[in-house]
Amino acid sequence: MSRTLWTWARPLGTAVVVAVLVRQLGTGPFLDGVRRIDRPSLAAAAGIAALTTVCCAWRWSLVARGLGVDLALRTAIAAYYRSLFLNLTLPGGVLGDVHRGVRHGRDAGDVGRGLRAVAWERSAGQVVQVVLTVLVLILMPSPVHASLPVAAAAAVVVVLGAGLVGRTWPYDGPSGWARTLRAARLDLRDGLLARRAWPGIVLASAVVVAGHTATFLIAARTAGSTESATRLLPLAMLVLLAMVIPSVGGWGPREGAAAWVFGAAGLGAAQGVATAVVYGVLVFVACLPGAVVLVVAWFRRTRLEQP
Repeated sequence: MSRTLWTWARPLGTAVVVAVLVRQLGTGPFLDGVRRIDRPSLAAAAGIAALTTVCCAWRWSLVARGLGVDLALRTAIAAYYRSLFLNLTLPGGVLGDVHRGVRHGRDAGDVGRGLRAVAWERSAGQVVQVVLTVLVLILMPSPVHASLPVAAAAAVVVVLGAGLVGRTWPYDGPSGWARTLRAARLDLRDGLLARRAWPGIVLASAVVVAGHTATFLIAARTAGSTESATRLLPLAMLVLLAMVIPSVGGWGPREGAAAWVFGAAGLGAAQGVATAVVYGVLVFVACLPGAVVLVVAWFRRTRLEQP
């Protein structure tokens, strides 16, 4: 029952957020955002998405190699495009990642390691995103600038607490927790923090964050914003951070965060929603190569199954 509720909670939450925004702002920001999309913005978003997808695939291959389930970069790129498309079109926003983890694990002969490689790869990217977002918010004015000291102190407490637990928790023993902690420690050591892996992981993650931020700035310009990039940058990174919340293709949390952030910055909630809508469409179109990968794989499988 709880799994069913969790499955439906995400699309329901997305629908509720969008419904509230439509009630407060009307359909104008949504329709205006779609109408303003043009071919140059779509082409720019597709080019940036190609770069970020290659970087994500490289990061995944680095982590997978450290965990002992090697992954060719070319295969990783195709699988990552497929997973991005599935994440955008299926509820939850993570089913594409689960699919590529299981598929890679089966090909490598270890589904558990395949799934762990995907989980650690995504987690590493999100950690770098959080760090870069905090740095930008510290250095540049934003609606949350006054709250940063409290948030930073809380983050330090959490990190120190996690480190203390990691040092004092017993790793030996047959319990499930002990086995999980041993596996996590080995994964971190071999997959993420190894000298040959972590510089590439950090670099790839930083490029991905920069690419997503650039796409958001393009969306803001396409939606009609005339603000400087320096003023839009912290707002963009805040909205992108909100997209970590599971949803349907990013819809809901992205628009809600954009409405609040743009409104708090004095740029208008409607402008924020229009920008978020444009961003969502640009990202969806840029990930359409993933649909091509799915179709090609289906044709190959059908051809192999024919007598």
